[in-house]
Amino acid sequence: MPQPEPVGAPGPVAGVLGAVGRTPLVRLERLSPGPSARLYAKLESLNPGGSMKDRAAIGMVQGAIASGELVPGRSTVVESSSGNLGIGLAQVCRWYDLRFICVIDPKTTAQNIGILTAYGAELDTVTEPDNDLGDYLSARIKRVRELVLTVPDAYWPNQYANLLNARAQETVMREISEALDGRVDYLFVATGSCGTIHGCMRYIAEHGLRTRVVAVDAEGSAIFGAAPCRRLIPGHGAAIRSALYYDGIADSVTRVSDQDCVVGCRRLVGTEAILSGGSSGAVVSAVTQWLPRLPEDANCALILPDRGERYLDTIYSDAWVFEKFGDIRHLWKEQAAC
Repeated sequence: MPQPEPVGAPGPVAGVLGAVGRTPLVRLERLSPGPSARLYAKLESLNPGGSMKDRAAIGMVQGAIASGELVPGRSTVVESSSGNLGIGLAQVCRWYDLRFICVIDPKTTAQNIGILTAYGAELDTVTEPDNDLGDYLSARIKRVRELVLTVPDAYWPNQYANLLNARAQETVMREISEALDGRVDYLFVATGSCGTIHGCMRYIAEHGLRTRVVAVDAEGSAIFGAAPCRRLIPGHGAAIRSALYYDGIADSVTRVSDQDCVVGCRRLVGTEAILSGGSSGAVVSAVTQWLPRLPEDANCALILPDRGERYLDTIYSDAWVFEKFGDIRHLWKEQAAC
């Protein structure tokens, strides 16, 4: 069997923020054991902050500095996040000497709290959910608005309405297209703030690519109008529709359950040795549903947003999975063998 060649180290970059982007596009050789379309995974976990949200954080903060809305050494960034964007912003704010207040909720994991604190972020926790489904997003945004009115020199990036979020994510599609010489037949992308899918669709339109975009949404997410339900796994889906959403933002929508996320993650690490987060598992499960109808000569790109270490107490905990879903080990084992 041919051995993989080590990737050569890139040239030096100016500071840690210069290392954001240019993440590897990896051919998935084992996810589908039989003949299938060519699958390529964009490993956004290899950004220095651990997720694709590093791109959005840099784009929004640098844009606000350029416009004068943020002044390094004086201003305060206030944003709502329970995970990756918060970590990305914490890193960028530390670099630019900006105070950062991250509004979180009780669902925020202990590991994410630890990472945010290590970067120097100040945490403000909302305790009352928006509804009996346990959603906190509206409550977090309300608290952000309150803080922006009371904290001197405060600035809210507002990832759900900031076009700089989407513009920063155009780089993902550009890198995928360049790696595949412009032939990207299908793109599978998880949706949340809609920044990534908005940016990718913009790049596709501006460059005349014939890429069919499949939005991967959570069951119970409001983005594409599904009926709400309680969700366990963060990272994709949202309780509100982002202002970055527009009709036609995707060619197709595939919804996945929390269980699908677990199965997708476990299958990915079991076949490809890629330890990824919950939204990556959602994308893998969506691709699995699509495989029977994808042409064998199609180039299919999967954006894998973050790393799996942040889910060791949930998705990769056998005890947690059994508590929430029962014994479902046969599902990812059966899929790997089909």
